[in-house]
Amino acid sequence: MITVVGMGAAAGAAPAGDVAAGAELVVGGRRHLDAVRLPEGVRTVVLGALAPALDTVAEYVERGRPVTVLASGDPGFFGIVRALAERFGPERLDVRAGVSSVAAAFARVGLPWDDAVVASAHGRDLRTAVNVCRAYPKVAVLTGPGAGPAELGAALRDDGRVFVVASALGSAEERVERVTPAEAAARDWGTAVSVVLCLDGARALGPVRALAGVRPGPAGWALAEDAFAHRDSMITKFEVRALALARLGPRPGDLVWDVGAGSGSVAVECARLGAAVTAVERTPDGVGRVRANAAAHGVDVRVVHGAAPAVLAGLGEVPDAVFVGGGGRELPSIVAECARRARRCVVVAVAALDRVPAAREALLGAGLDCDGVLLQSSRLAPLPGDVTRLAATNPVFLLWGVRPHGRTEGVAP
Repeated sequence: MITVVGMGAAAGAAPAGDVAAGAELVVGGRRHLDAVRLPEGVRTVVLGALAPALDTVAEYVERGRPVTVLASGDPGFFGIVRALAERFGPERLDVRAGVSSVAAAFARVGLPWDDAVVASAHGRDLRTAVNVCRAYPKVAVLTGPGAGPAELGAALRDDGRVFVVASALGSAEERVERVTPAEAAARDWGTAVSVVLCLDGARALGPVRALAGVRPGPAGWALAEDAFAHRDSMITKFEVRALALARLGPRPGDLVWDVGAGSGSVAVECARLGAAVTAVERTPDGVGRVRANAAAHGVDVRVVHGAAPAVLAGLGEVPDAVFVGGGGRELPSIVAECARRARRCVVVAVAALDRVPAAREALLGAGLDCDGVLLQSSRLAPLPGDVTRLAATNPVFLLWGVRPHGRTEGVAP
């Protein structure tokens, strides 16, 4: 058996004594090895690169010799249990979990965490954690080199969050500090940070739920137009919105732009599906409507007041997907700029036939694979005498450009 021992993050919970008793090989971080009593003559491997350590473990396992692996907190939660189970099989593992850093951090601030979203930025792209922090009111981020409080703070300084930075949990050097993202961005935090809690203070105590983690998806989408405040029917109709959402594919960890947002109906629907969303709107009253609609549906949408394409240059972010719902004569340049920036796809809704060729050329010119459809729908409408007619809606062209898989050389910040 390989015994995997979690060095708990609860105060004073780092195991001492004989957790490695009987082992002929003990693997762990330097601080974990220093915290336990090692058997005389035992071989130790300090965890750095994982592959060489696993190769050494394999040598002992093949000879039937006992191995102990020391890990932080709960080693089955974004920890080494996954790598060990993949290499040696779960039946060889005796896992003794400690208190995870996430559980300990929430305990320190007196908050439940069954409704928290947990993102790991350790050895991963920080943008996923940033987008989850923007979309959800309670997020725990497991940090790593180059992806700590300073980097998170720099990315989230304008999003109205507060950070709880928990360092060296369970040790004599433990620190738990509440700071703004701007304060976090201005500090050198060293290497002892265990986890960062990113909180919306007004919603840190969420409603009681039956499912932990990411909130359940909405019961329905492509909501009716009367679910949103809008001006003179200037809103993306639900039939168009349904296909646009299918092509955008918004999900937790994504960033979506809604350019020419109008009422913000697409922005709100993307946020309801778990994506972080930036809505760009040029009119002051439109900005107000987008914010009101986001608040009415209980989602976070960042609203930027300005006219595209010029305002897009000031967005220091790379979207996964973009919806373009307006633009007039500027439409080709707006689509071209969005297509240059988008990692995955751009979806364009066009009412005027004359603007379709230029929008399509802008997508193709950015190296995207382009397709599209003319949507014409007729809705059931009552007539006197308890009968029904079909009422036609205005036809809309929906174009979408998809970046070929694996081709990201054209993506620019």
